[in-house]
Amino acid sequence: MLTQTVSFSELSKNSKRVAERLDSEYRLLVTRRDGQDLYLTTAGYDQDREETADVTARLLAALLAADDGARVIGRALPSVFPWVRHLSAEELREFVQDLLDATHDAAQLDVHATLHRTIVEWRATARILADPGLTAQLTRPLPDEDHGEVTAP
Repeated sequence: MLTQTVSFSELSKNSKRVAERLDSEYRLLVTRRDGQDLYLTTAGYDQDREETADVTARLLAALLAADDGARVIGRALPSVFPWVRHLSAEELREFVQDLLDATHDAAQLDVHATLHRTIVEWRATARILADPGLTAQLTRPLPDEDHGEVTAP
């Protein structure tokens, strides 16, 4: 879906005309020079997005609870996240559980950063596991030296 863009100054000068665009556009990206860009959307569109996240979380939970569900999800994940092939079976189970928890957070608590962070962190893990040299470097035993307590920054 292509999101149309409007400048913040256009929004402030022609707010009625910009708001009328939401009847056909559903949401607009409001660009700002001096801050983060914003999305302007209708309440109905936002509620639809929330319902989509909720249904997705419940569907994923129901699949995991089904007798064959975890295996089905495990087979489907590589088409969504190709990098999961570098994860062990146990890591894949952990990723699926973390994904489920984060999806529930998005749907039930309106906390979307957890889902993004979960994917970013597991992709970083897969990136390390894909590089044998880096894996060896990061999994080697630490020296027995004790450098004392780490103080808070």
